[in-house]
Amino acid sequence: MKLNFRVLVFAAAILFGVVFSIPSLLQTDKGTKITLGLDLQGGLHMLLGVKTEEAVSSRLKAIASGINHFSEREEVLIDGLTADDESVRFTLLDNDDAPAMDKMLAGIEGSKVVHDGESYHVSLTPEAVLKTQKQAVDQAIETIRNRLDQFGLAEPTVARQGVDNILVELPGIKSAEEEQRARELISRAAKLELMAVDEERKMRAYTMTSAEAARFGDVVLPDAEKAGGKYLVREIPILDGSMLTDAQVAFNQNNQPVINFSLNSEGAQIFGDFTGKNVGNHLAIVLDGQVYSAPVINERIGGGHGQISGNYTVEQAQDLAIALRSGALLAPIFMLEKRSVGPSLGADSIQASLIALIGGFVLVFAFMIVYYKMAGIIANIALVANLFLIIAVMAMFGATLTLPGMAGIVLTVGMAVDANVIISERIRELLYQGVSIHKAIEEGYANAMRAILDANITTLIAAIVLYVYGTGAIKGFAITISIGILASMLTAILGTHGIYEMLESRIAKSKNVSFWFGVSNKKAAA
Repeated sequence: MKLNFRVLVFAAAILFGVVFSIPSLLQTDKGTKITLGLDLQGGLHMLLGVKTEEAVSSRLKAIASGINHFSEREEVLIDGLTADDESVRFTLLDNDDAPAMDKMLAGIEGSKVVHDGESYHVSLTPEAVLKTQKQAVDQAIETIRNRLDQFGLAEPTVARQGVDNILVELPGIKSAEEEQRARELISRAAKLELMAVDEERKMRAYTMTSAEAARFGDVVLPDAEKAGGKYLVREIPILDGSMLTDAQVAFNQNNQPVINFSLNSEGAQIFGDFTGKNVGNHLAIVLDGQVYSAPVINERIGGGHGQISGNYTVEQAQDLAIALRSGALLAPIFMLEKRSVGPSLGADSIQASLIALIGGFVLVFAFMIVYYKMAGIIANIALVANLFLIIAVMAMFGATLTLPGMAGIVLTVGMAVDANVIISERIRELLYQGVSIHKAIEEGYANAMRAILDANITTLIAAIVLYVYGTGAIKGFAITISIGILASMLTAILGTHGIYEMLESRIAKSKNVSFWFGVSNKKAAA
């Protein structure tokens, strides 16, 4: 026997597979392990809807904020600036400013501007409305995914379903408290707005109706801390959370958790300009439609930093910081369907799948040994190595194992066996033709290679397509199949070939092809 590079690579692959699959097989505390999917360890399945029409309203409010900031910065006098669900309206007080205002409005993408003399009416084109609604769903998917990643959940599934629905699957959610916390984190809009308090009418906040406030361009918002408390603030925000770049939990002088936030350069400029012109007035910090604080502006605040204080626990402050960092939802989301998958169902599924996997292995092992003798044992060694490699690679990449994924492992085992069956049959055919052991092995592998590559490559392409266009468990199936095919190419082709090369002299010396390949010595000799 002599070693060759194929055997050395095969031995290294087995060693790698065994070492990195042990944490998953033994469920040890140390080492990277395969993450079990929703169907195997239980968890939460949710189907969410997105109120895309409110994204359009938010976009119009943002346009109104931009017009307001432009008018203050360029000293363009406007009056009656309002924004509703369909348009932004205002009146230009000086016609000499019309060219500047027209130029500014022309730079707003997707806007349609109509003005009759001094009255301006800004709305979105139908194409811009559709684009905004689509962006609301895309952004909600990205925001939810970011929040869940920061929440520490392993392998959550967040994917679009239909036009404006979102599928969320959270494996590992077992208690009602975990479920509630995850639901609040997902559904929280985390819409931060900095709004000016209406200093002239603020004392009427408790008596003014919403309709009356709207006539002055104001809105009445509740106090987040004080039950029954109200604030009268300007309807058009100074800026919103889209300009926020960071949010971190800190502690104030009373050791209470607060959230410090930072704005981007544009937000910092707007924030600095506003505070510089409104010293002595109140600035309302509004989160999800509630006023958390309304401090007096003592001086111009540069640098674009602010703070949200409230009666938070540390956990609540951390969740809020996560929600702010991951971005506000452009449109609210709502629950369409919720289903909890119990861990007992997953345990039953695991047990049934393991029985199928072990049963399949035993039958394949027995058949290969009975029919192909030593060649069958060599093929079985490749099968075991293949299984270890699949588990090890999945664990290293933190892949999720689902029930379809386990089916993918069984299917891969079948394909690996099929490759060795093709190789063994080619070798047997050549031995029947009376060729030498060396030539039978080399030409057997060469003749079988094309059929094996065709089958594996086409299956790999199908798996890649499934991964790209599939979601959830389908992706898990595609990952398992892809890893299994690559592992099979390494073990069933390269590994077994190396073993035959290593044993070639012993096989030739024994001249007992029946023992090595299950071939009748008489037929082979003939």
